[in-house]
Amino acid sequence: MPKPYPREFREDVVRVVRNREPGVTIEQVASDFGVHPMTLQKWLRAADVEASTKPDLSSGAAAELRELKRQNRLLEQENEVLRRAAAYLSQANLPGKGSTRS
Repeated sequence: MPKPYPREFREDVVRVVRNREPGVTIEQVASDFGVHPMTLQKWLRAADVEASTKPDLSSGAAAELRELKRQNRLLEQENEVLRRAAAYLSQANLPGKGSTRS
């Protein structure tokens, strides 16, 4: 697998695409920088997300959301265990048949 392009390089290429002259295609810019046009399209989409020009989450926000969802699942599981334990213990403390207590 080839090494990823440096962040500064990607930002520069995206900037060139955004400021290109009318009539200059993304494929021409990609060719000038030695990048595949589809790679450049992905960089443009990622730049849109980072700049919040689209409703998608940035990579940092998406990672935080995944982590919070994971923590939420764990807390829900712990809550269920505690709920079952409380139900079990409350049943154990009820007087049963044959109790000698009056």
